[in-house]
Amino acid sequence: MRYFKWITLAVLVLLVGGFLHYTLPQHDVVRIVSIENRRIDFGANSWFWASPDTGSDAAVNRDVRFINTVRVAGKPMVYRNEDTGWGWPPYFKLDSSNLQTEAADLVSAKDTAQWAVVTHYGWRSEFFSIYPNAISLRPVDSPAPTIIPWFNIIFLIFVLLIMLGIFRMLQRFRKRRIDPVLEDVGEVWDKVEDGAAVAHGKATGVWGRFTGWLGTWRSK
Repeated sequence: MRYFKWITLAVLVLLVGGFLHYTLPQHDVVRIVSIENRRIDFGANSWFWASPDTGSDAAVNRDVRFINTVRVAGKPMVYRNEDTGWGWPPYFKLDSSNLQTEAADLVSAKDTAQWAVVTHYGWRSEFFSIYPNAISLRPVDSPAPTIIPWFNIIFLIFVLLIMLGIFRMLQRFRKRRIDPVLEDVGEVWDKVEDGAAVAHGKATGVWGRFTGWLGTWRSK
């Protein structure tokens, strides 16, 4: 039972951590090398794609904007550029066409690199053809700018405060409702044990007297 509790807690932490890591905004410093549109046929990985642009109809395939970049260490990174609309995650992104234009304006060669900070959510998986969704971008003067994830810090503090509040509420509920019931049950159980002990003692005394009486007959 103890191991089951710890396993359940570990699974819960992994699920919540994975959900937050996928949903919360992340920041990458990259050099944009090109932009493009691709026709995508959605399959088993359709859950990792956003809805069509606001005002467009849903379909099994559609054109998706992509921003091709290279990170500071030289590793390629590809972002999709899709509206999130009023759905989940709640970024309310409605300007993917404008963002594509901004990305095109920041395209640069390796010798004259123009670095940019791309804010995005999601994961990149080459095996499942999953791409993070770019939310915004801004040019920076160096490949090592100071980035402080204020939103994530404030959000996680807020979530922590909510969890502490729920924990305190559960503690109060336990003290007011559950602990008195458990104490009453314990008292009833103690009385039952005391009664059982008394009954056992009486039964033992009666049995002892009976066996003693039988012993007197054997001696005769």
